[in-house]
Order: sequence, then structure tokens, then C-alpha cells
Amino acid sequence: MGKKGGSTGLKRKPAPRFWPIHRKESVWVVKPSPGPQSLGNCLPLAVILRDILGFAKTRKEAKKIVSQGKVYVDGKVRREDDFPVGLMDVISIPDVDKCFRILPSSKGLILHPTDKGEASFKLCRIENKTVVKNGHVQLSLHDGSNVLVKVADPKNPQEDVYKTLDTVKISLPERQILEYITMKENDFAIITGGKNIGKYGKIVEIEKAEGKKRRNILVTIEDRRGNRYQTILNLVFAIGEKQPLISIPEAAEVV
Repeated sequence: MGKKGGSTGLKRKPAPRFWPIHRKESVWVVKPSPGPQSLGNCLPLAVILRDILGFAKTRKEAKKIVSQGKVYVDGKVRREDDFPVGLMDVISIPDVDKCFRILPSSKGLILHPTDKGEASFKLCRIENKTVVKNGHVQLSLHDGSNVLVKVADPKNPQEDVYKTLDTVKISLPERQILEYITMKENDFAIITGGKNIGKYGKIVEIEKAEGKKRRNILVTIEDRRGNRYQTILNLVFAIGEKQPLISIPEAAEVV
């Protein structure tokens, strides 16, 4: 009888290029489990512990660390070493007093060290919104999770101020909305894809184009050195209005 379903293994050569692994040292590498992040936009916990942080020498050691409940992702214990961690996710390892946030860089996704205060919240981009039972509004976020906004009067939903591609700041692990950032000019933003991935600065211009999908309109971002980068709105992630709500690696600010 033929095999059913997709492949459960992943060879090192076709693995995402930003994974810091030796391509010819061995054949196989950990394949991220199906979850909130796609294969090309995530890092499995085993690779983070073994190849990036160096807390384990082998996958067996990394699996033991994770299975003991020593690694938290977004404030929740994750016991699977192939759990996918993606953009803006917060990783906490209390035993060594370390916290990291996954951020984009010119090489792909990287771990950026943060303090405990910053690790208590997460920024999420709104990808979609729908009206559910009792007139409440459900926000679908970029990390695959949903947040429910309760509406007092469905006929006059004053609580529904959210728009797609805007950003919400949520608490961890409670996942309550703490702050709302609208996507507009003069906001601070970071580019999450394309040739300028990881570049960070202020939004100086958002194209006014009728008859064009909002996700495809052009956005111009200027860094603190005056360099300008242009990309589409779908690849822009707002991170603050008057100032960034999260710390950014210095490499992202240097041309």
C-alpha cells in the first residue's frame, strides 16, 4: 500500500537558507511541525537550542530540554522540539534568564535578545477580521491566532476600530489587547520581506492608488540616516507611532 500524507522529514540542502546549519555535515534536519508558521518563515525549537543558542549539542539533548517544559513561546510552555517559531514570537528560557524576540533581518529571521518587560507583550499584525456570534468581532493575526473583540451593541459597534494590516500590542500569555497602532504615515515600521527585509524607519509616504489592492500599494520608509526604501504594504509591519514599542537590532538600522 502506498504512503499517504506529506513527507515527515526535511533534508538540510533545501531547508530555508537563513537556518544556521551545516548543509553537508549530515543529511537530515528537524522539519517544523504544521502550525501557525509556514516552513519558509519559521525556526524549529530544536534548531534554536542546538544551532543558534548552543544549549544542546544534539537533537536528543534539545528534545530533552523542551520536553521538560523549560522553553516558553509567547508565555506558554512548548514541549515539542519541532514547534515552529516565527515573526515577532517571544521565546523565554527562565532557567538561564534569557528572552528573545524573532525579528526579520537581511539574512532572514534572527533571535534578538530582550528584557523581561519587553518579553511580556507581543506585536501582531491584523490579517483579517470577521463578525462572529453575538456581533462580536474576531481579529485574525499574522501568527495564526485569533483575538475576540466583544461588542456591547452589535447595531452600533463602537469597539470595532480595527483595520486589516494594522498592529495590535497584546499581553502574554493572557493575549489581551493593550494598544492599537494604525498603519499610517509617520509611524515606525519594519520591512518583513523582499530585498529590503529587516530595514527599519519611519513611513514617509503611502501611495494613494484607486482600483489597486491595498496590500499592493507602495510604501516608502526612511531610516535615521535618511536612506529611503520602497516596498508594498503587505511587507510592512507597523511597530509604533511616536516611537518603536520594541527594541530593534542595530544591524537593521545600518545600511
